[in-house]
Amino acid sequence: MATYPELCMIINGEKVGVEHRRTQAIVNPATEEVIGQLPLADSADLDRALATAKKGFQIWRDSTPAMRSRVLLDAARLMEERGDELAAIASMEMGKPFAEARIEVHMNAGLFEFYAGECHRIYGRSLVRPRGQRSTVVKVPVGPVAAFSPWNFPIGNPGRKLGAPIAAGCSVIMKSAEEAPASGVAVLQCLLDAGLPPEVAQAVYGVPDEVSRHLVASPIIKKLSFTGSTVVGKHLVKLCAEDMKRTTMELGGHGPVLVFEDADINHVLDVMVPHKFRNSGQVCVSSTRFLVHESLHEAFVAEFAKRAAAWRVGNGLDPNTQMGPMAHERGLQNITRLVNDAVSHGAKLHTGGHRVGDRGWFFAPTVLSNVPLGSEIMNTEPFGPVALINSFSTYEEAIEEANRLPYGLAAYAWTNDNKRKQNLGIDIEAGMVGLNTVMIAGPDSPFCGLKWSGHGAESGPEGLEACLVTKSIHEI
Repeated sequence: MATYPELCMIINGEKVGVEHRRTQAIVNPATEEVIGQLPLADSADLDRALATAKKGFQIWRDSTPAMRSRVLLDAARLMEERGDELAAIASMEMGKPFAEARIEVHMNAGLFEFYAGECHRIYGRSLVRPRGQRSTVVKVPVGPVAAFSPWNFPIGNPGRKLGAPIAAGCSVIMKSAEEAPASGVAVLQCLLDAGLPPEVAQAVYGVPDEVSRHLVASPIIKKLSFTGSTVVGKHLVKLCAEDMKRTTMELGGHGPVLVFEDADINHVLDVMVPHKFRNSGQVCVSSTRFLVHESLHEAFVAEFAKRAAAWRVGNGLDPNTQMGPMAHERGLQNITRLVNDAVSHGAKLHTGGHRVGDRGWFFAPTVLSNVPLGSEIMNTEPFGPVALINSFSTYEEAIEEANRLPYGLAAYAWTNDNKRKQNLGIDIEAGMVGLNTVMIAGPDSPFCGLKWSGHGAESGPEGLEACLVTKSIHEI
């Protein structure tokens, strides 16, 4: 039986515990049992982290690409070796099935391996000038980075926040989610055990608004990277604007899925049902609004509901579980409210729509059809295991609904018409578009959104570029 670790922050390589600090209870969402007490940083802790990050940047910006690469490669190896332990921690504190958490470990190790290679590809250029003059363009690390990540991918999100800055030569103060803190600390520990100087990366926790205001207000911090809700992202951008700090924002979504008349609906369902209920729907790139051609709509809804009703819900540590609980009681309450609101507006409930059991924050996989556009769930990211399935008749109608909302993170479409696929890639307003696939993310591919879904990118060369600044140097 896996055991949950004693919780701590990490500042300058030191494990900072609960002594003389405020604490927050960590609750297993599958059992509602308190499994740990998280120490919350006070202002002195945050000031010490800032001073350490300043020193860490001075150390790490002068490190060689080979040194950075070696640390990232060794950290990736350690993550794979500790994969079962990491996955069990994530399942206990966040609720996701162990198998999903294990995949998350592997993907994060792959990201570190990718950035280990990118360390050697930070290129500048020389400009043509008359003899006796020289002009060069160089890329240099932006400086200490504040990195805030959410709870839904407690291993992968911290990895994204740490990998690119470390590859670029930056120092990092990471605040991963207070609800799932042990996973983030474990990821950072892999880097420290791989030889990362302790000054380079810190992990702090606290009251989110207090921590964000304190760190962002410091002149030491030069960039903020945030993954989370659009509301919080807008607030943080305003704080950063005071000092013109650079930002990378990966915010909310409301992913449309367009299913055209030539699609094989059984194949679509084989892919999209697991995708919808992955992580209990608590995924920013989750498939949410299914727009199905009217000729397929009835059959598609019936089969989706049949499969959803058979989906196995349970504790993430149970190997038979396909979907775990909601991560928080507030998430359970919110998804219940949104489904009830949709039904009250005239949506048809085919399966689910209720809590499962009376212990743990489990919600049944749910399918709604003919959902009115005026219902809240069609306009607000539900972040839960609910599929909304409406019909369309024309290409133009499908595109209009896909682009109706101010979000533009991920979108999906299914068709065998090659010309239509080319048009969809251009016409859909989303930073990531999957055409006959849901595989829209990879270490070498930018993870990014449009409109209210954010700006900048993580992963890929673009993620590294976001941690660099461009300088032109001219000599005579």
